[in-house]
Amino acid sequence: MKRSEAEIIQIYGPFPGADQVHGVTFDGRNVWFAAGDTINAFDPENGAPVRSIDVAAHAGTAFDGKHLFQIAEDRIQKIDPETGKILATIPAPGGGGDSGLAWAEGTLWVGQHRGRKIHQIDPENGAILRTIESKRVVTGVTWVDGELWHGTWEGDESDITRIDPQTGAVLETVAMPTGMGVSGLESDGGERFFCGGGPSGVVRAVRRPKRAR
Repeated sequence: MKRSEAEIIQIYGPFPGADQVHGVTFDGRNVWFAAGDTINAFDPENGAPVRSIDVAAHAGTAFDGKHLFQIAEDRIQKIDPETGKILATIPAPGGGGDSGLAWAEGTLWVGQHRGRKIHQIDPENGAILRTIESKRVVTGVTWVDGELWHGTWEGDESDITRIDPQTGAVLETVAMPTGMGVSGLESDGGERFFCGGGPSGVVRAVRRPKRAR
């Protein structure tokens, strides 16, 4: 297993009126994060707040290219980012124990925190299509270049973990500095991971490890 130390490129926040960062996603231009009662967007180039949507936002956040998906307690809400309207709601597979959320391959991928699992679900009805058993507590979840990564956070120890999407075996870990937890996780499709910082109220950009040739 490959192991490295996190290289923090940039820190965003804290943001006015948002003392928690839960789920994190990226729409190709702005980073969105869940803050309990709102989803907030900021510009990752300068950290400037862009907008906020009043909606329950307790855990993972995802973007499918058009809509935002947001975990709120035991459900997942589909939201129009232009109007802030909730378009649909489906049950979350963990029944309230859900954490990270990602969009890939036309489906949603949902972390189950203490259950140490990641579920692939149908975005239309919430049906579980398959389940990956992880060896670690699961916080944020993201896919990039065919690689499945998730955050993990226990006590003061936290890292970003790449797992085999078939077996759940840990392939690589990127260790965060002590006390810097990862509550939400998203890739920008390039060299950055955006990591929610939980009660710190910040989002940290961490350099993604170079892929093995």
